[in-house]
Amino acid sequence: MDRLPEQAEAAISLIPDHEVYGRVTKVLGLLVEIAGFGSELSIGAQVRLRPGSEKDVPCEVVGFQDGHALLMPFGTLEGISLGCPAIIQRSKPVITPDERWLGRVINGMAEPIDGKGPLPQGGNPVPLRNKPPAPHNRQRMEGQLDLGVRAVNSFLATCKGQRMGIFSGSGVGKSVLLSMMTRYTEADVSIIGLVGERGREVQEFLEDDLGAEGLKRSVVVVATGDESALMRRQAAYVTLSVAEYFRDQGKNVLCLMDSVTRFAMAQREIGLSAGEPPTSKGYPPTTFGELSRLLERAGPGAPGQGSITGLFAVLVEGDDTNEPVSDAVRGIVDGHIVMEREIADRGRYPAINVLKSVSRSMPKAVSEQRNEIIKRAKLVITTYEDMAELIRLGAYRKGSDPKVDEAINIYPHIEEFLTQNKEDSSTIDESFARLADIVGMVDSADVNEAPGDG
Repeated sequence: MDRLPEQAEAAISLIPDHEVYGRVTKVLGLLVEIAGFGSELSIGAQVRLRPGSEKDVPCEVVGFQDGHALLMPFGTLEGISLGCPAIIQRSKPVITPDERWLGRVINGMAEPIDGKGPLPQGGNPVPLRNKPPAPHNRQRMEGQLDLGVRAVNSFLATCKGQRMGIFSGSGVGKSVLLSMMTRYTEADVSIIGLVGERGREVQEFLEDDLGAEGLKRSVVVVATGDESALMRRQAAYVTLSVAEYFRDQGKNVLCLMDSVTRFAMAQREIGLSAGEPPTSKGYPPTTFGELSRLLERAGPGAPGQGSITGLFAVLVEGDDTNEPVSDAVRGIVDGHIVMEREIADRGRYPAINVLKSVSRSMPKAVSEQRNEIIKRAKLVITTYEDMAELIRLGAYRKGSDPKVDEAINIYPHIEEFLTQNKEDSSTIDESFARLADIVGMVDSADVNEAPGDG
């Protein structure tokens, strides 16, 4: 009960002292035009349309034209007619997360959708479009974060506060990889944003991939593909806002989003509806600015705060890793994990191509000894794959090149090392010890003293 006054005060502070009304003057597709609002509106402001006895329809201002405001709805426009009242929300959109949100599933409006009753409200409002900490006030990245996946823990060491992109075509296994990281990470809290996900797969992800143990220390934000573009975009904002709340509590947060591409597609839909010109592959200019603003919110916090380690899935269209969204994300994040269909086709999961993947913090995230182990393993993989065609055709003669002979002997063991069932986990020390043994090296015991630097 001692939390009640704080929560009540936060709720009261969000109630406006008066309401400003406008009127609907035009409805065109999913675009609503209103007039009569004076100077009360700005881009991103929220408006509620009130269609008589029907439930209010929440909308957002996406532009202005000829003295009228252009809105897009978070839901459907059923019941909306000309002259319909539009109530302008003067306060900025915020949510009030709480520790008791852990284990809950919410939608893009921060409302519960898991049937577990009302969502407790905290006392600290967090803006949906929060700004990242100032660059000069951010801490440096800390030591390596254990993600429980051998291929990532070894070849792609990820620091606390690092942002990584997971680039994958559809059906290659990125959702399973994200769920493994959520279940086995040593991070204090996991925040998962399922943006534009198939509705059928949400429950499967929660029960089969994430599991009860994973859900217990997670908050899952869901906006399925059939929901409006605004709702899908807002789910991404809510995901980062919840992560920022726990970061401000001093926790190391693992923030996963599947996928950033669907966030970009939602922003494209919104931008084009508002009259923006299409540029690269139909994406308007604001899409790439919004991507940068969203992803920059992850990372190390200010002194005294925790960190947000961001793992952002990028759905690669047509398996082309150079398409516009992939290219933009790769330039923003601190490394990328590339998953390939060819690897998945031969039955190796997670289907990570460790030669095409990179972690920008890797050299300083682990000890010099471990860097040497990784270099040695990559050299073996490169040597084998350069000769793979000849080896498969039987055109290579054993003894022709000692390095190729060695690679032929070691490569199958590295492939086995990179293969991991979703029910298995592997710590950082276990991963490096096993890899060192495969390549004939020794992993020193005091290897985790080197902090990440980036």
